[in-house]
Amino acid sequence: METVLWTALDDGRLRCDLCAHACALAPEQTGRCGVRRNEGGVLRSLVDGLVTGVQADPVEKKPLYHFLPGSRTFSVGSAGCNFSCLFCQNHHISRDPLEQGRISGQRVSPEQLAEAALRSSCRSLAFTYNEPTVFVELLAATAALAQERGLPSLLVSNGFMSGACLRLLGPLVRAANIDLKAFSEDFYRQYCGARLRPVLRNLVRMRELGWWLEVTTLILEGVNDSEAEVRALARFIRDELGPDTPWHVTAFHPAYRMARHPATRAATVRRCREAGLEEGLRFVYTGNILWADGGTTRCPQCGAPCLERQGWQVDLAADDGVCPHCGNRLPGVWTL
Repeated sequence: METVLWTALDDGRLRCDLCAHACALAPEQTGRCGVRRNEGGVLRSLVDGLVTGVQADPVEKKPLYHFLPGSRTFSVGSAGCNFSCLFCQNHHISRDPLEQGRISGQRVSPEQLAEAALRSSCRSLAFTYNEPTVFVELLAATAALAQERGLPSLLVSNGFMSGACLRLLGPLVRAANIDLKAFSEDFYRQYCGARLRPVLRNLVRMRELGWWLEVTTLILEGVNDSEAEVRALARFIRDELGPDTPWHVTAFHPAYRMARHPATRAATVRRCREAGLEEGLRFVYTGNILWADGGTTRCPQCGAPCLERQGWQVDLAADDGVCPHCGNRLPGVWTL
């Protein structure tokens, strides 16, 4: 299928306008995502209508803690990614298209996905597992159908999309969790094959679009966990996105090309959480570690627990978004 968001250049190449890489592709060349190719002077998607994973998940698994907490979201993933993260947890679907020349999955239509989401009794539709913007055609068509039928769409993304892609998705997305992988251009270049600045710019734009926004950072010990970097990242969230923006700091487990890098200790994750709270963020959560309080949502006014989480199980003392102890309204999306 011919893709959206591309420009024909004078020298016969095609510029993909999907993300901040802006790949200029010679005939028969594939972009850095592995799934968009210049075929006969037309930019084509190799994954249009292809899904590699479809299932109902707890919305907390995305993770989104302040968007209809305790509900399920109908999750859809395809193949390919415009990042080349050395620590990728889903490299078989994200990296195989480019590195192995292999794309597998099941063909479905936007109508079939929207209908399946509605039948699932989920309260939202999430595009996740791999980078969703690389299958933007299927994403946009499915999200539009779901929106017509009262089902909001969520995005779990690296945030590296182009301004044009973000404008396309703007009215179709209700909430997003964005991986802010570090607060260093060196990290993004060395570990992700990308750049930090476009992600920061897009986070601000998403907030301006009115999306409910949460941020996740995977903590790699000795790599992106210095006190200075963690605090600088927390200050960016506080100052540019707002102190009510939830920040999820999660532990790394050895994977892919960093299989020999040590797993992140729980104490390191808790230290990063404390730094975020000290910098003025009101909701900082921990992930991939065993700690009872790491998923608790506390009222920022009285400090009482309003939502307590054990894994994906949620005890909703404040299922309407109002603290039952002091009546303070918690930030987030609690009803549709």
